[in-house]
Amino acid sequence: MAINNILMDYLHYLKVERGLSENTINSYGIDFKLFLEYLRENEIPSFKQVNKEVIVNYMQSEKNNNKANSSILRSVSSLRKFFQYLAQEKIIEKDPMLLIDTPKKKQHLPQVLTKEEVEKLLRSPNTGQVLGLRDRAMLELMYATGLRISEIINLKLEDLHLTMGTLQTLGKGHKERIVPVGDEAIKWVNRYLEEARPKLLKQKRSNYLFLNFHGNNLTRQGVWKNLKAEVRKAGIQKNITPHTLRHSFATHILENGADLRIVQELLGHADISTTQIYTHLSNKQLADIYNRAHPRA
Repeated sequence: MAINNILMDYLHYLKVERGLSENTINSYGIDFKLFLEYLRENEIPSFKQVNKEVIVNYMQSEKNNNKANSSILRSVSSLRKFFQYLAQEKIIEKDPMLLIDTPKKKQHLPQVLTKEEVEKLLRSPNTGQVLGLRDRAMLELMYATGLRISEIINLKLEDLHLTMGTLQTLGKGHKERIVPVGDEAIKWVNRYLEEARPKLLKQKRSNYLFLNFHGNNLTRQGVWKNLKAEVRKAGIQKNITPHTLRHSFATHILENGADLRIVQELLGHADISTTQIYTHLSNKQLADIYNRAHPRA
């Protein structure tokens, strides 16, 4: 069976059997494309010929090409899952990735806004305008729920249960979760629904919650662009992305006493180790407070 055909079958398996998103599958595709190019350049005709030496040399070549450590880590993770699949399907006899140690990941703490910066950002949109009211409602909802950007742009009207103070969303792996929504976010979303969304709809039909100027659902690029504009208006100097609001949401509720398991559920993390990075942020804040407050610090 040709290498390309095996790879296409695997990507189809990820989509149909595992239910992974298009973005995740595209990321896998990029990793595999680079690996296949390496196999062709080194005249390795099939996956059966891939052993520990081939993998190690490939990782070294990636490092020699000045690939970021995070990119190499992602590639190793992609290959590990791929060769597990090949072994399960009896396409290969031995899984070479079992002999490969995963490179250690450099711990980068995510960028987080202070509570004062969040307030500045949320007050930045001009709510006297249709798009400003939409952006205020969207930013309030992002900070209130910690939703990913993909979850925000795919929210539909039927996902909102504002009278009960909740919404439902589909996270990674098509896992549904219920997320509580605070009163302030509910207030702004209701204002947007009443005053702005009908004007954006322009006699079109759409079930999506957040719409652009043409009455279509917002894209990732649209959210990024609008967020950058509001960050500049708010005078915030940090490099802010939509994920920054998610990080800020998790950090602030942990600082206010939320249990780590609760935060894991709210964020939709499959593994609590993913959530634990926010304890480092909270511990750092505790250290900063100690150093400022203690007379002998």
